[in-house]
Amino acid sequence: MAGEDDKTGDLDLEEIRERINAIDERLQGLINDRARIAQQVGIAKGKLASAVDYYRPEREAEVLRKVMDRNDGPMRDEEMLRLFREIMSACLAQQEPLKIGFLGPEGTFTQTAVFKHFGHSVRALPFHTIDEVFQEVECGAADFGVVPIENSTEGSVNNTLDMFLTSPLKISGEIELKIEQHLMGSEKGLENIERICAHEQSLAQCRGWIRENLPHIELIGMSSNAAGARRARDEDGTAAIGPEVAADVYELEILVNNIEDRPDNATRFLVIGRNLLAASGADKTTLLVSTSDTAGGAGVLHSLLQPLAKHGVSMTRIESRPSRRRKWDYVFFIDIEGHAEQGPVADALADLEHSASLFKVLGAYPKAIG
Repeated sequence: MAGEDDKTGDLDLEEIRERINAIDERLQGLINDRARIAQQVGIAKGKLASAVDYYRPEREAEVLRKVMDRNDGPMRDEEMLRLFREIMSACLAQQEPLKIGFLGPEGTFTQTAVFKHFGHSVRALPFHTIDEVFQEVECGAADFGVVPIENSTEGSVNNTLDMFLTSPLKISGEIELKIEQHLMGSEKGLENIERICAHEQSLAQCRGWIRENLPHIELIGMSSNAAGARRARDEDGTAAIGPEVAADVYELEILVNNIEDRPDNATRFLVIGRNLLAASGADKTTLLVSTSDTAGGAGVLHSLLQPLAKHGVSMTRIESRPSRRRKWDYVFFIDIEGHAEQGPVADALADLEHSASLFKVLGAYPKAIG
């Protein structure tokens, strides 16, 4: 009897495997069908079109929202989104991979944000500074750029904000990335670690875990987590902290996952491009505004925000920065719900433009997905 039960169990398992093989075959065929149809888009646009001409962020956002709406498990939305992003990324790259500039070096959270938003079938181009990312997108060397704009615990990245004072670039999207800090190295265990090299911010975000688990080791601040990962690769007794992509780039083992003290830590990134986008159905608009007298305190803010309140437009964020025109003169960066060219938002912006001395739509773009 036991032998017969085992045989029956083996047959059931074999049936399951055959069903999986059949599904895999159908999936592969469907993915290639999608790729062939995507090629027709390239043919329709003509031989002179470049990768950025095929890419429509607003259309991609619509597709991904539908993926989430129809997903009934057991796979999580996050995993299903990742799979579809990679399929779309690979289909687009048949024509020519998108070139995405980002604040480098390789192995940083910004590179992780690039892959989360665009998939892995792109050319990710690391640059040394935020200014350089803007410049390379402006001149066309990169199709889009990805730069940090704010962290949930550390606040805004002022350099990114200040670039919009003079840059003609537009915001083409946003990426929200949960910051997961991993301990990595070439050592096989924690007992051989003598020092941890990482960016000061990452060391601070993991200080509680380090104090509890490795209280006597040396902590060394680095210019980036990638620099720490390079040192961990080349130096015995050294470990690093950073994202999973850093372990991949520098061929390190992840020794302990998720050592960050706060699991809710996240960073928001902006995708910058050269054009304003059409509406996607769930959008956000970012404005750069000022009045002729920005030293006027609450009265100035009231004059800027009153048109939004009048038309029932929700503001999600406001940030002030020196205008660089004269001392004690400020501009305001404002995020609002909705697309700049639709409904009450368009009406509110028409009123605001009339009352502001400086008015600029920095971008109307899909809200972060996943």
